[in-house]
Amino acid sequence: MGLTLSEARRRRADGARQVADVLRHQVLGGAFATGHLPKEDQLCREFGVSRNTVREALALLVGEGLVERVPGIGTTVVTGKYPHGLHRLMGLAETLHEHGEISNEVRTVALIRAPSAVARRLRLAPEEPVVYVERVRHLDGLPLSLDLTYLPRDIGEPLMDADLARRDIFVLIEQTAGQPLGRADISVEAVNADRHTAALLDTVDRAALLMVERLTHLADGRPVDLEWVRFRGDRVTMRGELRRDSDTA
Repeated sequence: MGLTLSEARRRRADGARQVADVLRHQVLGGAFATGHLPKEDQLCREFGVSRNTVREALALLVGEGLVERVPGIGTTVVTGKYPHGLHRLMGLAETLHEHGEISNEVRTVALIRAPSAVARRLRLAPEEPVVYVERVRHLDGLPLSLDLTYLPRDIGEPLMDADLARRDIFVLIEQTAGQPLGRADISVEAVNADRHTAALLDTVDRAALLMVERLTHLADGRPVDLEWVRFRGDRVTMRGELRRDSDTA
C-alpha cells in the first residue's frame, strides 16, 4: 500500500530537517569557502533525498537568515553565527576577540536595593544594596546581546567609575577583588524578545533569543556576578565539549 499524502508530506518534512541540520553545521563551520552551497542535484545525491526535500531544507535555512536563494546564482551563505564557547569562563570580549571588536552601550549603572532572589544568589542580607549594570553589547557595531548584571556593593561600586563601555566586567572584578574568578553556574534557554528588547537589539518583535543565566564565583567560592544575558539567536551559537567520566560509564 502506498503512502497517503499526509504521510508523504511528513516524511519529506522529516528529511528536510535532517538535511538542514547537516547543512547548518557546515554553514556555521565555514565549510563552504566559496560562499556557495552545492547545487540541488548534488545535494540530492549526497543525502539520498528528492529535490523537493532539498528545497524544503534550504527554505528552512533561508528562514533562519543563514542563506539566500538567487535565481541563476544558486544558494549562497548570507551570514554565519559567532561561536560562544561554554568550556571556559571568559568575558564576551575575551571570547569573541578573534571575530571583531566588542563595544558596550552602557544604559544603566546604579546602586539599588537587591531583589530577594538576587540577594540569596549572591549570599547577601535581605535588601542589601547591589550595583546593577545594564549594557547592550555590540560586535563590530552590530547589536549582539543585552546584559543585566548584579554585583555586591563592595565589588560593584569601584566599577561605577570604570570604563564599562570598552572593558569586560570580569577583568574589572578580578582587579577589584584581588583574586581570579573561579567558576560559574550557567543555564541556557530560548526566549522570545519583547518589543523593548527587540528594539535595543535591532531585531523583530518575538525574535528568538538565547537567554544565558550565569552566577560567577571568585576562586575562593564567593559569588560576585549574577547576570542574565539575552543573545540574538541569529548571531550566536553556543559551543562546548562534554566528557563522559569513566565512573559514570
